Amino acid sequence: MRSSHARLGESKPEAKAPNQTTSDRLMSSHPQQRPQGSVRYDHSGRVVLVTGGSNGIGLAICRGFSQAGASVLCADIAEYPDLNDPNVHFVRSDVANPSDCQHAVELALEKWGALDVLVNNAAIQPASSYVRLEDLKTQDFERMLAINFSGYTFMAQHALRAMRKQQCGVVINIASGQAHRTTRGVPVYGPIKAANVLQAMQWGVEYARDGIRVLSVSPGAIDTPLVRATLEAQGGERELANRHPLGRIGTPEEIANAVLWLSSRDASFITGTDLAVDGGLGALGAFAEPYPMR
Repeated sequence: MRSSHARLGESKPEAKAPNQTTSDRLMSSHPQQRPQGSVRYDHSGRVVLVTGGSNGIGLAICRGFSQAGASVLCADIAEYPDLNDPNVHFVRSDVANPSDCQHAVELALEKWGALDVLVNNAAIQPASSYVRLEDLKTQDFERMLAINFSGYTFMAQHALRAMRKQQCGVVINIASGQAHRTTRGVPVYGPIKAANVLQAMQWGVEYARDGIRVLSVSPGAIDTPLVRATLEAQGGERELANRHPLGRIGTPEEIANAVLWLSSRDASFITGTDLAVDGGLGALGAFAEPYPMR
């Protein structure tokens, strides 16, 4: 879902294209007339494991670490699309399977001799899960629990063991804005994402004296296949974008940039906490008057 690292305001305004997303239109409609600054990270020599790295936010994270010089292991059930990227190695992995998680960590250790960063990202939110709790299908609940919660646990279990031996490492759970607030018709995804936040807090406390930092990142609505598959259920793209004070949905690159920072030495005094990358969504009260639609 991303191939460039352009920051908000760095690109020149362009004519609206027929296939532009709301994010594209809003970012280009507010050209910045002053220098905005930028940050580039060097993760050379580091080994990074990303689950669900073949699309969406995970793909952006894999590409970001690759461009920063890291060796990346993408663990996913779908093939990694950038087949010619020498910095990324793909392993087919279902995080709901404990043995697949163990194999992925062992593969990183065998191939590169260390594991510096784990990004727990693989998650699902099927359209059929947007129901009242009484109408929730058992198979939807069990599959979401297996991937979105147990998968984070299994992968971290093996990664933290390796990191503890190294006496260094970073684990980042990709959570969600739904971890902090909720609405009707989402009885499973948000509660599990809240658990992902608390996982990071508990693990951060547990392993703090082992040189390991653990954090979570809570995105707002991000332009990914997962979000686009449920746009209608969320009121459409313009409506969803307008709920964010910045007036747009985010990009996968913006989440990847947060992960690149949090996993670097520049964030060395940050652990056991959550970072919202949500366009101001969490700050806007339910009682607030909606922004005018653009």
